[in-house]
Amino acid sequence: MSNPFREDLVSRSRPQPCTVVIFGATGDLTHRKLVPALYNLAVDGELPPGVKILGFARRDKSDEEFRSGLEELNRKVSRSGHDEELWSSFVQNIHYHQSEFTDAEGYKRLAERLDEIDRERGGKGNHLFYIASAPEFFDDILEQLKAAGLSKAAEGCWSRVIVEKPFGTDLATAQHLNQVVNRTFEEKDTYRIDHYLGKETAQNLMVLRFANAIFEPLWNSRYIDQIQITCSENLGMEGGRGGYYDKAGALRDMVQNHLLQLLSLVAMEPPTDLSADGVRDEKVKVIRSLRQWDTPEKVAKNVVRAQYTAGHVDGRSVPGYREEDRVDPESMTEAYVAVRLMIDTWRWSGVPFYIRMGKQLPKKATEISVHFKAPPCVLFNALPGGVPGGNVLVIRIQPDEGISLRMVSKIPGTSLRLEPVKMDFHYSTSFGKGSPEAYERLLLDAMAGDATLFARRDEVEEAWRFIDHIEHAWHQSDNPPPMAEFVAGTWGPKEADDLLKEDGHEWRRL
Repeated sequence: MSNPFREDLVSRSRPQPCTVVIFGATGDLTHRKLVPALYNLAVDGELPPGVKILGFARRDKSDEEFRSGLEELNRKVSRSGHDEELWSSFVQNIHYHQSEFTDAEGYKRLAERLDEIDRERGGKGNHLFYIASAPEFFDDILEQLKAAGLSKAAEGCWSRVIVEKPFGTDLATAQHLNQVVNRTFEEKDTYRIDHYLGKETAQNLMVLRFANAIFEPLWNSRYIDQIQITCSENLGMEGGRGGYYDKAGALRDMVQNHLLQLLSLVAMEPPTDLSADGVRDEKVKVIRSLRQWDTPEKVAKNVVRAQYTAGHVDGRSVPGYREEDRVDPESMTEAYVAVRLMIDTWRWSGVPFYIRMGKQLPKKATEISVHFKAPPCVLFNALPGGVPGGNVLVIRIQPDEGISLRMVSKIPGTSLRLEPVKMDFHYSTSFGKGSPEAYERLLLDAMAGDATLFARRDEVEEAWRFIDHIEHAWHQSDNPPPMAEFVAGTWGPKEADDLLKEDGHEWRRL
């Protein structure tokens, strides 16, 4: 029997033909992520016909020079490989526009070029502006787009803007950028991108929670003991990244956006519907409910910051953080952070959430682990060692996207011996293909006008409000918490282990 609600559940707006204008088009993001994502959408037949790509940057290049650089990177990084015939067709829709980001004349020429493209397409003037430039140009680009009349679409068309991270560096700068965005584009046409939300497993979190009767009734403080979110990287400051990272740090670079977004998906209440605002209304409630670590004493008790010292990662000798290229030798910027969070809601009262993020750790991985409370084990108390651990649900965000559930089972044999076993689900094996890249889904959603997986203004500001208290305690208080250290290639400082030991917990080994 067909489900009468099925059509409504799977319906979504269709992506529409448009011109994608990428600001900062000669940068790494465009070459490694954005254009390969659009190419892979074309490979899969998902890219709307008639989509044009216009790169906007300051360097003097011809269309052919721009295309050649894109092709070189696409051969190396494309998820679906590089098909010569398809690329030769795809690349004909890519063009280059040279201008300074602050030059009003350059935007007038851009408007003329877009009008020309729209006429060729038959008058359909849909424009998707992707700001992938350095953050210091965000204001200029937005203001110049408005001045050139490009932030407002013609009747029956749309004009949207995607803004890359970092969306501000603290609450004040985020509020300022939001003001600039909102006086140039309408909120419904503004897409603040967080590529973690485009990952398949992150999208699957709501389905896992709300579409499975074995989990939905258990997703609360009565049955869950703790939740951990880990993002580990096995790289340091390669590629000249030290100059940026030493100004940002792990807390602002990863926790404020990616990891708090994952936290909100794990902890949110069921939305009233699957509309963009229905989902985002519930996510922002989680961020607002975070207990504030608003004094240096609270920060010292609940947050650990650290830098790595020289060590070995994947068999490589690596320098300490302060010896990295473009890093201040006396830097007080964290390359590792661990935070204990409490969400003051009825559902989560008393359940600690632990977030950690670090550079030069033993492996690259991002996961969420949900640790359930142990059942009464009076039946097995007499067994040597008792019951070996409890039930843990692990949601792997990257690199091997999937979900596993640890449970306790009897070892085959005549004696009663217990051992943890794992039920494992991998996207690639279960569905016969790997997951699309995050930017593929997010670009398609922006073309369709679906903002569900993009951050809203209040989400961004509430996240910065929480982070700013910690940053203030570290850098502006009279008695800042100390900077811990750990050897590169290990899982972080002892202080981070002690943070969990206070609650009778320990970090899950990845």
